[in-house]
Amino acid sequence: MMLATCHNLEFGPTDFAACGCSFNSLSNQFVSKSYKRKVIRGYCGGGGGGGGGRRLVCCRRDGNVAKCGVFSPEAPETLFDDASGLSSVLSEKKESTSLFEAVSDDLLTLNKNLQSIVGAENPVLMSAAEQIFSAGGKRMRPALVFLVSRATLELTGLVELTREHRRLAEIIEMIHTASLIHDDVLDESDMRRGKETVHQLYGTRVAVLAGDFMFAQSSWYLANLENLEVIKLISQVIKDFASGEIKQASSLFDCDVKLDEYLIKSYYKTASLIAASTKGAAIFSAVDNDISEQMYQYGKNLGLSFQVVDDILDFTQSAEQLGKPAGSDLAKGNLTAPVIFALEKQAKLREIIETEFCETGSLNEAIELVMNSDGIERARNLAKQKADVAIQCLQCLPPSSFRLALEGMVKFNLERID
Repeated sequence: MMLATCHNLEFGPTDFAACGCSFNSLSNQFVSKSYKRKVIRGYCGGGGGGGGGRRLVCCRRDGNVAKCGVFSPEAPETLFDDASGLSSVLSEKKESTSLFEAVSDDLLTLNKNLQSIVGAENPVLMSAAEQIFSAGGKRMRPALVFLVSRATLELTGLVELTREHRRLAEIIEMIHTASLIHDDVLDESDMRRGKETVHQLYGTRVAVLAGDFMFAQSSWYLANLENLEVIKLISQVIKDFASGEIKQASSLFDCDVKLDEYLIKSYYKTASLIAASTKGAAIFSAVDNDISEQMYQYGKNLGLSFQVVDDILDFTQSAEQLGKPAGSDLAKGNLTAPVIFALEKQAKLREIIETEFCETGSLNEAIELVMNSDGIERARNLAKQKADVAIQCLQCLPPSSFRLALEGMVKFNLERID
């Protein structure tokens, strides 16, 4: 998507955007206003820069500065052409140190296929999807699909990935992306990976609809896989997302929350999709049930370890490293593993949390109490316990570069907190 920053944007009585950039030729009388960020959208025909066809123009006003984005809904292959977009997530130049090197070609194919699988029916939803797709990310979940798929092929004599393997990876990434869009709405997050969130750019209504659209689109492709076991497996994940959000919302600022409850919520919100990714890949390789179950347990324990590590980093990394304010979970009343452990020995911490940080400086004091307790270290041990279980589950696979990469994923996750 081509972007231009315009300092002379004016909003007339018809709410059309008239700016000095080369994309100010609006026609077809289509405009939709967005909500608190003053987003004005319209179709332009032809416009500057040559080339025909209709383009969606999105102009967002922040004070006296406006940013206009233009793309053609009739050319989905241009959806991710922005230098910071999806195509930049994985460079065609393979890095020898990358954990995903063994499946880098598969991931490049995935990136290209995502351009068409999102669909071009609704330009606004396409633009919203592009925002989250291009926000970075390492495509961990589809990479796990490819790694498990290739690691299990040898067990059944298959030579190459099937269409179902590849489609599963695309579905998993779409579901993950949809969940991020909805999470940011629920958490009222303004930033994700250092970029503005979809609802911050386009408003809550568009963000919710964009997430719904991607859930629906992924469900349609899932049904077309015509594998009842996988359909049930992935459908349960979408249910788990909602269950996790409900559990989290019902336990905010609850200092009596138990570690088991935290782990259940973490499974619903994070580990469920990862476990479904790895088990689904094994199912499409037609391995025995005990192997697919081991792959499920691998994904589940990797996902739990991953979530615990993320929750530790929420305290130990800076806002610049996190792409969001440090201690943001605690500020919202979401008590994670480091806090749950710290509460066992820090009575003052309970007093502060139960006031919901109404006093100036109380949040910083609470963060300091967590850091000065053994909560971080005990959470680190918990992440390692789950990681050890995940690696043990891989012993059923034959030795290969793919199995090594799966082990490396677990180890790399722990290295984030070393």
